[in-house]
Amino acid sequence: MKINEYQTLAIRTINPKLSKTEILSNGVMGLCGESGEVIDIVKKHLFQDHPLDREKLINELGDVAWYIAETAYALDIDLETVLSRNIEKLEKRYPGGKFDSERSMHR
Repeated sequence: MKINEYQTLAIRTINPKLSKTEILSNGVMGLCGESGEVIDIVKKHLFQDHPLDREKLINELGDVAWYIAETAYALDIDLETVLSRNIEKLEKRYPGGKFDSERSMHR
């Protein structure tokens, strides 16, 4: 599946009663909530001796993706553009595509 195809399919499930401002608010709040669920799975694994629940983690990552798609939609931008811009930023920060601690600290 292509990234913009995912966004098209995902945004079909946005509440049609919401305005663009409400969609934006729901998107960023949802990102916070779902990111919290992701870290909770990892926290339980690292500090509470739970086995890493990969399936649950994968499902929560999907929820994070949904909220990213919704937030981008609220901004009238497609996911491919969002991801391309992120790669451009990373290429400027890490020329050649290699992580560098010094560049990470002094960007």
